[in-house]
Amino acid sequence: MRTCAWLLGLVLLVSLGACSGSSEVTEDDAGFGSRTEEDENRETMLLAPPDSAQEYFYYPAYFSEIEVRTGPVEDGRRPVELFIKGALPDGCTVLHDLRQERRGNLIEVVFEMRRPKGAVCTQVVRPYRFYYTLTGALAPGDYTLKLNDTIEPFTVQPSRDGS
Repeated sequence: MRTCAWLLGLVLLVSLGACSGSSEVTEDDAGFGSRTEEDENRETMLLAPPDSAQEYFYYPAYFSEIEVRTGPVEDGRRPVELFIKGALPDGCTVLHDLRQERRGNLIEVVFEMRRPKGAVCTQVVRPYRFYYTLTGALAPGDYTLKLNDTIEPFTVQPSRDGS
């Protein structure tokens, strides 16, 4: 019985020791800048320049998820990246443009896709991932992201030393 108690105590001590290590990577920095290929059904897409000889229909881009990621502190501010997951409705539609405007702690982003006028397209939904780093690093504080008509509040944390 004494051996079991000693062994249990040792296992507990080793477990607690493994959890208490210090790391420079904060929860905020964990995903910033990383590009995942884990979801093989989603293609990483870029904005595509239009063909000037073609006419297009323009629409707000469809998306299902937004992840706001903050990067490492530089001069008291953090860069902020959007990781967007969505789907294009057919084989002709592409991501067109993303425009950002900031008013105080409100960051408004317009994300568009386009489809050629008169095109005959395959009717296949095309899941995508899209990464965008917001213009200008942000000071610590609470912010509101408005991506098309979706509101996503987020917080930029200060560094561990408070700078």
